[in-house]
Amino acid sequence: MGYQGQRPAILPQSDLDDRENLVSEHSHKGKACRQSAAVFNVVNSIIGSGIIGLPYSMKQAGFPLGILLLFWVSYVTDFSLVLLIKGGALSGTDTYQSLVNKTFGFPGYLLLSVLQFLYPFIAMISYNIVTGDTLSKVFQRLPGVDPENLLIGRHFIIVLSTIAFTLPLSLYRDIAKLGKISLISTVLTTLILGIVMTRVVSLGPHIPKTEDAWIFAKPNAIQAVGVMSFGDLFENYCRNDDLVTFGRFCYGITVILTYPIECFVTREVIANVFFSGNLSSVLHIIITVAIITVATLVSLLVDCLGIVLELNGVLCAAPLIFIIPSACYLKLSEEPRTHSDKIMSCVMLPIGAVVMVVGFVMAITNPQDCTHGQEMFYCFSDNFSLTNISISHFQLTTQLSILNISIFQ
Repeated sequence: MGYQGQRPAILPQSDLDDRENLVSEHSHKGKACRQSAAVFNVVNSIIGSGIIGLPYSMKQAGFPLGILLLFWVSYVTDFSLVLLIKGGALSGTDTYQSLVNKTFGFPGYLLLSVLQFLYPFIAMISYNIVTGDTLSKVFQRLPGVDPENLLIGRHFIIVLSTIAFTLPLSLYRDIAKLGKISLISTVLTTLILGIVMTRVVSLGPHIPKTEDAWIFAKPNAIQAVGVMSFGDLFENYCRNDDLVTFGRFCYGITVILTYPIECFVTREVIANVFFSGNLSSVLHIIITVAIITVATLVSLLVDCLGIVLELNGVLCAAPLIFIIPSACYLKLSEEPRTHSDKIMSCVMLPIGAVVMVVGFVMAITNPQDCTHGQEMFYCFSDNFSLTNISISHFQLTTQLSILNISIFQ
């Protein structure tokens, strides 16, 4: 009896079929969940906070030219992805890193890894800057809170948000677990867009137009190509605007929830270069903490978002999007020089080099004014409120001439 009690039970065929169906259904649901998480992560990474700051790049380039550049950069990015796929097929590789390694050897692989690390790492610094600037204004609006209180200052908020939110979320090993977080971030972005559109209708007509608002192109167009990323849009609104305060809160949360995705990329690059893609639990924690600590320290020292975005765009984005994919395809492809892909690659490569060099020089020699923490001129009048707008166009124009401040500075 004892021996029979340990014999494996033989299930009827119908039960075996049911078990197989359950396992298959569970596997299918798990795959579907991972795919959904991947979609939300991609949307959050691309749109999450990027769509909010397009006005910054439009200001740099001039609105008409900025629109054209936006479509052009979108097309070039798509074409670069096609080149990477074709280059992978020609070289028998399936990743960006292995493609560059096969094409240009270890030096090329090392250069790509440095760029792939710096781009999201600098983005993490940008996210911290935005979080500190945005949420500090939210907490200043709380009743009974002293605006000079250090506990609502940007430095304390950056440290607090890092310890309480971004670090714990970044410690996940599986990026699919951030799918729900990315969904929340995407929903908040939709709310933010609604708030911005509402203020366009209610506030826009009462602000005098700047003289160069519709100029076709500006000298900083090359810097705009490098940026085409998010800027601190909410710096343009008054601090006593309750609707915008809620928008700032949503924006800060969105940025915090997008931060871990960038950290995943930086950690993955380090793992691939130094540890063959495999990190033990201890190394995973150490590297994550080290990356976030350095990013936090830099963001505490730098409070001007514009220069950070410009340098990240021209030094990292331009070679990653324009130069390297084109160079790999030109070296691997045996198509004739008149082939459309080769012609386009020959155009993209020098353009990327020009954007990188000229953009860097302009960012250093002609830095944009950083008006961190300053109120806009239309927020100074005691009679001006967003619920009861009574200030006249003449009064605003007079204030503008006295203060000599641009609306977007």
